[in-house]
Amino acid sequence: MILTRTPFRITLGGGGTDLPSYYKEHGGFIFSVTLDKYMYINVNTPIVDDLIRVKYSKYEEVFDVSEVKHDLVREALSLVGIKNSIEIQSMADIPAGTGLGSSGCYLVGLLNALHCYKNEPIIQQDLAEEACYIEINVLKNPVGKQDQYTAAFGGFIVMEIDESGIVKVTRPPISEDIIDELESSMLIYYTHTTRSTAEILQEQSTAAQDKKATSHKVVVESLHQIKDIGYKTLDAISKGNLDEFGRLMDVHWKMKKQLSKKISSGRIDEMYELGIKNGAFGGKILGAGGGGFMLFYCPKEHQAKLTDAMSKAGMRRMRFKFDFDGSKVMFNVFNRRQSLQRELNMTINRK
Repeated sequence: MILTRTPFRITLGGGGTDLPSYYKEHGGFIFSVTLDKYMYINVNTPIVDDLIRVKYSKYEEVFDVSEVKHDLVREALSLVGIKNSIEIQSMADIPAGTGLGSSGCYLVGLLNALHCYKNEPIIQQDLAEEACYIEINVLKNPVGKQDQYTAAFGGFIVMEIDESGIVKVTRPPISEDIIDELESSMLIYYTHTTRSTAEILQEQSTAAQDKKATSHKVVVESLHQIKDIGYKTLDAISKGNLDEFGRLMDVHWKMKKQLSKKISSGRIDEMYELGIKNGAFGGKILGAGGGGFMLFYCPKEHQAKLTDAMSKAGMRRMRFKFDFDGSKVMFNVFNRRQSLQRELNMTINRK
């Protein structure tokens, strides 16, 4: 049995510029960090047969990989060359469709487990690229590259994406004191709404790509502004100017809403304004929009007031710490068995 743990993420700057429809023309920039909220993937071998069993919100039991309906599982198994005789089960700390990169997180964790199952070491960059290849190239999903890379690397990362899609990952120079202060100043609340982001992302991708679309200029200019705000956000956080980061979040939110009318709603706008009135400097809906989690930057002296207001409005706070590990194998019986077998073989050979 193999168990992997892969962290969910929040985007601090540049969200949306990681979509191929944008970075192929202008290059992309992402500044993100992972949280101590995880996707767990368990992989095992059937004892009595050679079936494929997949347990998620549904249950599948099939004879061959081509029959698997879960598209991420099917393509991951195909990529690593597993045709049958495997069991896969997933469990997560938070629901899907809440803006923390669940599909990319699931796929990275699954690929990590499958490579471990085959005793094939894989570096973080390759793990992320395999996940991107499946989602973007094979399944043609309207997604970018940040979810996969942030989940694979973990911690604070900066992604520079060139026009060919090559990603350069660096670690920003942020001191431990700044990290502690940032962690205690960011508050996340659950809107009690889950949604599929595919429609929002597809609309954004089409507008960015189709120069004849009426919304093309607005979307592209908004993404230019979002990228510029992302660079300023990285600079503000690196220098410990966290109040400026909060103010930049407010500017970013206004730009983000220009990307699609589906990103916000009357309820979301109401909750955002409630947050600002109760001490937050800025905030945003995490992920592509439409629901899920809302993030605010709020100084400590106003946090009790903010949380009280959010609670009265039906928004539950999700407390968190930053994660610095990325996707990792937590438990591996197969390698232990292989190690014991090698030791046994060596003993027999000596005799």
